[in-house]
Amino acid sequence: MSKQRVIIIGSGMGGLSCGVILAKNGYEVTVLEQGVQIGGCLQCFSRRGARFETGMHFIGSASEGQTLDKLLQYLEVKKDIQLSELDKNGYDVVCLDGVRYKFANGREAFVDQMAGYFPHQRQQLNQYFDLIEKVSGASSLHSLKHAESDAAINTEYQLRSINEVIDSVITDPLLAKVLVGSLPLYAAEKDKTPFSTHAFITDFYNQSAYRVVGGSDKIAESMTRTIEHYGGRVLTCSKVTRIVCDDEHATGVEVNGSDFLPTDYVISDAHPMRTLELIDSKLIRPSFRSRINAIPQTIGGFSVYMEFKDDTVPYQNYNFYGYHDDTPWDCEKYDELSWPKGYLYMHFCQEPRPVYAKAGVILSYMHMKEVEQWIGTKVGHRGKDYEAFKQRKAERLLASVENQFPGLRDHIKHYYTSTPLTYQDYTGTEAGGMYGVARDINLGAACRVPHRTKIPNVFQTGQNINSHGILGVTVGTIVTCSELLTAERIYQQIIEANRK
Repeated sequence: MSKQRVIIIGSGMGGLSCGVILAKNGYEVTVLEQGVQIGGCLQCFSRRGARFETGMHFIGSASEGQTLDKLLQYLEVKKDIQLSELDKNGYDVVCLDGVRYKFANGREAFVDQMAGYFPHQRQQLNQYFDLIEKVSGASSLHSLKHAESDAAINTEYQLRSINEVIDSVITDPLLAKVLVGSLPLYAAEKDKTPFSTHAFITDFYNQSAYRVVGGSDKIAESMTRTIEHYGGRVLTCSKVTRIVCDDEHATGVEVNGSDFLPTDYVISDAHPMRTLELIDSKLIRPSFRSRINAIPQTIGGFSVYMEFKDDTVPYQNYNFYGYHDDTPWDCEKYDELSWPKGYLYMHFCQEPRPVYAKAGVILSYMHMKEVEQWIGTKVGHRGKDYEAFKQRKAERLLASVENQFPGLRDHIKHYYTSTPLTYQDYTGTEAGGMYGVARDINLGAACRVPHRTKIPNVFQTGQNINSHGILGVTVGTIVTCSELLTAERIYQQIIEANRK
């Protein structure tokens, strides 16, 4: 009996993890990547010998026996990567109006640390953390407990905004702002982003926080080897230009405008708008296309990648979120004078226990409209005006960071920049959005992207299907692969892979 064929479009975390699971379960897997480099948001790049992360700067819940640790073991990645733990007493540092607040790993340590800054809020902090644990624990997928979920809790906190829920528990307005200090990790917006998103991410990193030594592309490389070990293929420079359908289902894909590859199933890790552009079928209704095309996208980002002079910048074992005012909210609402309102500053972990950093990155929000005049140009060929624009922005951002890290500019050997245009080119996200589709409680189900399509053998995966980040995407992978395998089978395999 011949194997059933699966073609996966895109080699990001979603595409590769689907490939691993299905190849392990006897499917003939082919992953098609349009670029020269695999990985999507797992991509790293090198300049003059320095290495830089582009998307997956750090991960959580990766200590022995925690959720991501179990998933990495199941995906056969754990043996191939080395992790460097961030400071347990302050893996995240949030700076509001010049005052720094540390986030500690573990509920008890977190509450103690925050109560040190806000002694009168200990009871409220415990109530806040009760909510975090209730919401994250209510999801069977995030807790890896199949069929054990509380739909009522899930629904309630998907329909209530982060700020509304936190303000109902925390009575100190400054503490309420500190608790959302890491919101650039998911581009949260006031009165829009659901509390459930905040709860999942807070729980994920509160359990433990790590950087991948040498870069997160090690994860992509590991999954590629595993797919090939089970008889699959991962092909670069292979752009899917059409998903070919008959009246009932997909029959294959067209690659690079000419080659036809037949298949039994198609899974797209591309942005849903890009996926729909590949399909010309009456099975996809115009109303569905309109809904997907109308979904709001998360804001884009501007990045400054810094190579430091040797032995000049001590390695920072934490992530730094800096804000000019006393709030992390509304940094996406800026103008030429007020930008940047905030930033995220992190170091690259080049070896297991670095003393000095070799490279780092500063990220700040940027709307695509700022660079729309260069849409249609190619990386490296956007012209002098574009380069001047990026340099002007980079100097502004560096000056902002130097308020908290005096002398940083003097320690930079070289720096490089990227804009939403760069991100769109390398990841295919709409408008260069950092995290794909935006969640908005006011739109409800209208901003949800289904993993199924109206074509019965075409499915979607990736950060737009469940949520972004390595855990959100992998959870979405389980949902997508369950269509071919069943969730029970996957959960059982995860348990078996983690038996000692």
